Amino acid sequence: MGLRACIALLLALSACATPAPLPGERMARNTRVANLQRAAKLPWGDDGRCVVQEASQPWSVVVERCFEALDPDRIQFHDPTGRCTVASAGAATLGLGACVLVAPELVVGAVIIIGVVVVAVAIKEELDAHELRQLYPEEAGTARGTQATPVEAVAKQKPRIEPEPAGKDWQPPLPPGPLDRTRHARCEPIPVPHRGGDDAHNACADRFPPNRYPKMDVLVDGLRFDALQVGVRVLWEIKTDQFDTYSDFLQRQVVKDQAVKMREERGIAAACGYGFVVGVSTQAHKEALEAEERTLDIVVTGCER
Repeated sequence: MGLRACIALLLALSACATPAPLPGERMARNTRVANLQRAAKLPWGDDGRCVVQEASQPWSVVVERCFEALDPDRIQFHDPTGRCTVASAGAATLGLGACVLVAPELVVGAVIIIGVVVVAVAIKEELDAHELRQLYPEEAGTARGTQATPVEAVAKQKPRIEPEPAGKDWQPPLPPGPLDRTRHARCEPIPVPHRGGDDAHNACADRFPPNRYPKMDVLVDGLRFDALQVGVRVLWEIKTDQFDTYSDFLQRQVVKDQAVKMREERGIAAACGYGFVVGVSTQAHKEALEAEERTLDIVVTGCER
């Protein structure tokens, strides 16, 4: 009997024995989130990419399509109830694991994990993004087709922290174009963890705008930005280069390369209805960038390395 038949028969055999959902499962009524939470407890060899792709399907379909992506060296399956053996003799050698996983409840000892399970990267990012969308529903709402906050309302919002850039009173620009249009889903900001290895840079990105998602970058239309500012639709690129210590030649090369990247970032931001601001540590860096590209909005943060 094939794996599909095994799954169908197992569900029929166990339908009347399904226990009431656990508290955590009752909270996760959305099929996709429930499947991601269930998959997060298992070791995946593909960083969870298959599960993220298939998570909107019923759990039995997720198991069938992604079973091969499990790390076979870190997981063992047993059939204490005998259900899988009854459902299909072939399951004992070929489909036992999938048959056990698709059961509506996992019997103690049915799945044995070797070592500590670290949630697969793709699954963790998807769950983190879901949690943050619940904290900031205005972002998720616009991606589903509702209207975003009008310009007037955004302008009146006050950030939780009000940084004071050195040299002049500065207010972040309002994003170009009207905000009451429906945004395409690709423009929804997806929080992802800061890249490691530069704690001073990441601390500046969190503190100065200030960042709506502390300890997170955001992906917009596939491009990574250092921060999304609290209270307004403004994306930030933060630079903490020790620019003043560079030779003249290196300074010219750095600002030329940075300006090219910043023009690309600004274009993506504008196309999705965001403002774009560059934060640099020193006035010398600001002046050099302005000489290369005068249309950029650049602010001196004073952040030190």
